[in-house]
Amino acid sequence: MADATYYIALGSNLGDRPAYLQAGVDGLRAAGITVTAVSPVYETAPWGKTDQAPFLNAVCAVRTECEPTELLAEMLAIESAAGRERREHWGPRTLDMDLIYGEGISCSSAYLTLPHPYFWERAFVLAPLADLLPEFQWQGQAIAARLRELGTADVQRTTVVLH
Repeated sequence: MADATYYIALGSNLGDRPAYLQAGVDGLRAAGITVTAVSPVYETAPWGKTDQAPFLNAVCAVRTECEPTELLAEMLAIESAAGRERREHWGPRTLDMDLIYGEGISCSSAYLTLPHPYFWERAFVLAPLADLLPEFQWQGQAIAARLRELGTADVQRTTVVLH
């Protein structure tokens, strides 16, 4: 496959949250994936399962020759190395990495759906994505308009910086 650009959402709500997010970015680089940009970090209310600690969230842009399923496999290995345990759907986690979007790429299988089926419903993904792609549109709607619809009261930019 030719080089492609993907956007990966990162989240953490257990332990040293900034360190886990940085471990996600560093893990991508260690796997030979080029990280081209990293958004500011946001603190956000949990989504789906709300009786847990707040998350730190960010989005990074990457370029790779990997197929989407290969990239996802790398991401799952990075999560595992960070101590991610999948005990509860939408439960607390040290590191969560979601492949949310690939420029000009779609995929639908039991293993991976791309674009991510919920990305347009989640302000905690769209706010950092808007920092990287302020002109992004999905199905004819601008990302800024979508964020206004969703509301961002529970999505606050922090001073945490990932590199």
